[in-house]
Amino acid sequence: MKALNTLMVAMAVCAAGVTATAQADDTFASLTYGQTSDKVRKSGLLQRNTDNFNADGIIGKDSTWGLRVGQINDQGRYYLTYDNVSGDHSGVKLRQENLLGSYDVFLPITDTTKLFGGGSVGVTKLTQTSSGYSRDTDYGYAVGLQAGVLQQVTDNTSVELGYRYLTSNAATELSSHGGPKDGTLRLKSSAQTYLAASYKF
Repeated sequence: MKALNTLMVAMAVCAAGVTATAQADDTFASLTYGQTSDKVRKSGLLQRNTDNFNADGIIGKDSTWGLRVGQINDQGRYYLTYDNVSGDHSGVKLRQENLLGSYDVFLPITDTTKLFGGGSVGVTKLTQTSSGYSRDTDYGYAVGLQAGVLQQVTDNTSVELGYRYLTSNAATELSSHGGPKDGTLRLKSSAQTYLAASYKF
């Protein structure tokens, strides 16, 4: 229910973007590739039950793939993004999936180059798939900001370099197969640097 409410908020943000960009009449789709590093907090119980492994290293500069679709005009854009990343460290493996609604404002630098900045809100799914532990999944909110530079290549194609920072509260438990709970990993934030290639229809 919490995830559904968060997604409804994300859709409301997108609706606000529609109003703010009434001139938007071009649909675009993008493929994204980047690297994500997460800040993950260990519970006190997990700290005591493990060998002090670095939870921030579970997803640390790991490859991230994504897909976006939305509307764009000369002033800005609004869009939905799905992306995913996974990583492992010290025998612990996590997979993070984001579904985000975003809105960006453009600042033209030249006829073909623009800076952009905006905000995102949505849902994060965090899944623990470590060997020797029971699989566990949780959903939480995702709220953040993004900024970067967009370069128009042709009338219908563009590339961009961006950075996005998200905060979240998704958490997953570590429990040995047939054993008691070892502790909890809670996602605090994600930082992603990415490249995107877009096509405008």
